[in-house]
Amino acid sequence: MQPQKNTRDRLYYNSGKHLSPWRETLNTIIFGAETNTGKLFDIILIISIFISILVVMLSSVEAFYQQYSPLFFYLEWGFTLLFTIEYIFRLIAVRQPKLYARSFFGVIDLLSILPSYLGLLLPSAKYLLIIRILRLLRIFRIFKLAEYMEEAEVLITALKSSWHKILVFLYTVLTLAVIFGSLLYVVEGSAAGFTSIPKSVYWAIVTLTTVGYGDIAPQTPLGQIIASSIMIMGYGILAVPTGIYSAELIKQYQPDKLTNHACPSCGQIGHDQDASFCKYCGNSLEQPEN
Repeated sequence: MQPQKNTRDRLYYNSGKHLSPWRETLNTIIFGAETNTGKLFDIILIISIFISILVVMLSSVEAFYQQYSPLFFYLEWGFTLLFTIEYIFRLIAVRQPKLYARSFFGVIDLLSILPSYLGLLLPSAKYLLIIRILRLLRIFRIFKLAEYMEEAEVLITALKSSWHKILVFLYTVLTLAVIFGSLLYVVEGSAAGFTSIPKSVYWAIVTLTTVGYGDIAPQTPLGQIIASSIMIMGYGILAVPTGIYSAELIKQYQPDKLTNHACPSCGQIGHDQDASFCKYCGNSLEQPEN
């Protein structure tokens, strides 16, 4: 009996030739979130990911690492081998492995195991294993939260639509930072810590974004006046990208095809182009005949 394939993942990765019976069974276990075995597999996977992330985080604490370094070593490689085998099984269990390997989850699955192997050459690379936390996005599929992904798509679409405007804004801010940084370099000089234009630009960026580390500060009255102007300007600048993104977000939630035709009964506008009745008062949108 063919296992059910109700999820979109399985339909996407499994289009093509038929699998052998044992690969069909493996497919049902790994990708069949609607089956009992599939749910159990996913829950075990999520728990394993949680524990592996906790191990990576604790191993970065020097006191823990010195005391439990052998345990961290075996746990890290144990999870790496476990996720490596799981990744291979995922490639075996689908009809088109290349599609899965190039998919979002396929790339994340691969990136979650690569740092351990890179750590053999670059020891500090092992801390990149924290990228495994991205695998927890599978929880949306496990607990049937896919409808929330639609809201995420709205946010992403709005970000893409506003990207060009934000890019122009960032270019403008960078230009201002270069100008103000160069100005403070001339006014203050190396005695106040403005030893070069790049370092002065760094100060301007910190000031414009209202971060204010305080490692460099103008000492002369003229420099302090300029710095005060930059600080005040920074508050206004921070609001610009938020406004750009918010405007695009509103557009995503509003119907694109609206008409300015006013309702003859209540005078309201903003109806769909194919609407026959007013959505505010319920009366016909047709103009009365004379």
